[in-house]
Amino acid sequence: MGVITYDTEVPCSIPPARIFKAFVLDADTLIPKIMPQVFKSVETVDGDGGAGTIKLITLGEGYAYKTLKHRIDAIDKENFTYSSTVIDGPELMDNFESISYQTKIVAGPDGGSIYKIRSIYQTKGDAQVNEEDIKAGKDKASFLFKAVEAYLLANPDA
Repeated sequence: MGVITYDTEVPCSIPPARIFKAFVLDADTLIPKIMPQVFKSVETVDGDGGAGTIKLITLGEGYAYKTLKHRIDAIDKENFTYSSTVIDGPELMDNFESISYQTKIVAGPDGGSIYKIRSIYQTKGDAQVNEEDIKAGKDKASFLFKAVEAYLLANPDA
């Protein structure tokens, strides 16, 4: 089994506490509202929202896979950190045992923030990894984060 790690940083004009609340704490209701064409629903199937909680994500119409599962590995509301692992779903395909995400939102310039995400891909056996698949995953994470930022900018009371 091999390990592939990628780091990504995305600047954001929203302060850390507000974007963390929307992107992490309120994600179950907010993300399906912002991107209903992609995410039909997010629900907790096991746990209380803390570490060890399993989330079932139902995808919108037109996706080959209808659901995926994420496990919350850690959450720290004071330091704006969040870690999760994909445990079942299309992201794993035939090549990966798991994909883990370590997220941290830090203060950025001009009152904004920086979304830092480390993606850790655990490959199955000697599976060959397509760099385009990994780039697509990074792009999706950045796009989702920017969609939440745009929603918060358009809805200052949210």
